[in-house]
Amino acid sequence: MGSDSEAEKSAHKEKERKKMLALAPIAKPLAGKKLCKRTLKLVRKAAEHKCLKRGVKEVVKSIRRGHKGVCVIAGNISPIDVITHVPILCEEADIPYVYVPSKEDLASAGATKRPTCCVLVMTKPAKGELEKGEQEKLKSDYDQVVTEINEIAATLF
Repeated sequence: MGSDSEAEKSAHKEKERKKMLALAPIAKPLAGKKLCKRTLKLVRKAAEHKCLKRGVKEVVKSIRRGHKGVCVIAGNISPIDVITHVPILCEEADIPYVYVPSKEDLASAGATKRPTCCVLVMTKPAKGELEKGEQEKLKSDYDQVVTEINEIAATLF
């Protein structure tokens, strides 16, 4: 019985190791385990409240239109040329961005079946309004993730 859990743990570690090997060399700032969990949780909440833009095309369009938020980019994209312009757009628009190790995890958090390259988490939905309590809860999670991203970015640059 103990060997099953050991086998599962080793399989999980092997899976994590493969994710890290598939990372692109430009995937910086990369979220650690804790920040990655918190970020994906924020993406999940934003998807429930329709405060999320999915995919490169939608994210770029939103950034160019002046929408603000947090950009979450998958680090294991191949070819990497698909997303290399997104961090530059984010920096020009003063939008914090962070890389997560897996596009599959990002897609499942964003409530889609297809792997997603990047998402833009906004504080307000594109259409309509949120309830006051839910808006504050989303905003507090958002602020917490943004401060952690800014701390990581400050150590890099």
